[in-house]
Amino acid sequence: MSEYTRFVAFDVSAATIAVAVAAPGRTPAVDAGVRAADAAAVRQGVMRQPDRGTLLACYEAGPTGFGLQRQLTALGVACQVIAPGLVPTRPTDRVKTDRRDARHLADALRAGTLTPVRIPTEVEEACRDLVRARTTAVQVRQRARQRVKSPRLR
Repeated sequence: MSEYTRFVAFDVSAATIAVAVAAPGRTPAVDAGVRAADAAAVRQGVMRQPDRGTLLACYEAGPTGFGLQRQLTALGVACQVIAPGLVPTRPTDRVKTDRRDARHLADALRAGTLTPVRIPTEVEEACRDLVRARTTAVQVRQRARQRVKSPRLR
């Protein structure tokens, strides 16, 4: 991983993205601020970086999907999506904030201790969304049936 000049980690939520940056070496990662979670803000932040071809970025997989990874890749930034359950944590780390999580991810990315997930294609992601929506609809239908049938048992 020595070909990268900086390691950037994002903690993505619905409204904001907390950013942390770790330089090569042993210095701790530093906060790079919190930005709006929209494509224009991400693009503006990346375009300001003169060394974006040598950045390595990451964020945890979650409900926001893989749009950020696709956007960063299109802008020339290498990006990994990390499996949240495989991020190394200390038992004493109980306080969780977006900025702290981003710093922790940046340090772990630099150390090479993160496990990336395979990025599905847009078609695969759409199929997954469809299957999840169908599963939810079946569960809702089953609960409604049970609510209607239970008074009949009495």
